Amino acid sequence: MLPCLTKKLFGFDCMGCGIQRSIHLIFQGEFTEAFYMYPAIYSLIALFIFIGINFFFKFKKSNLVISFLAIISVATIIISYIIKTII
Repeated sequence: MLPCLTKKLFGFDCMGCGIQRSIHLIFQGEFTEAFYMYPAIYSLIALFIFIGINFFFKFKKSNLVISFLAIISVATIIISYIIKTII
């Protein structure tokens, strides 16, 4: 796995720490552990899948769905980062 540059230089986790390990856990079939490693992984996967599908098949309310998924993903990333730094 690639080391986190922020953690290596400054000594603390960044908001993306855990995403590589989470993806690795998904490929191993450990879905619950992947969520615990990086809680935003499933909302990010849904976002990227929807963007990919929308690239080929245009939907009427696609901007609304993409905005919703992006807000959910960013909120989950920020909240989980705050919880991780407090605990």
